[in-house]
Amino acid sequence: MGIGASIFLIAVGAIFAFAVDADLGWLNLNVVGWVLMLAGLVGLLTTLYFWNSRRRVVAAPVRQQVVAEPVVPVQGARVVREEYREVPRPGSGYPA
Repeated sequence: MGIGASIFLIAVGAIFAFAVDADLGWLNLNVVGWVLMLAGLVGLLTTLYFWNSRRRVVAAPVRQQVVAEPVVPVQGARVVREEYREVPRPGSGYPA
């Protein structure tokens, strides 16, 4: 039940409880009005509770990515550095 339906039930219940003075014999409209107002109030509180719990956002901690320096292998007294180069094939149409 939404807020609009809850307010509608409260309004109709208030009309039955306070404004209508009819004697139906087997049905007491004052009691019907109070029951409708109570149902509207319960629906309104329930709707507001779920709206409030839905808006809570739990933020996850931000992880920082640490970029390490590339590891360079050492062979004896020399530092070995690996490189990557693209060499076009002869006749591929790309200039060398």
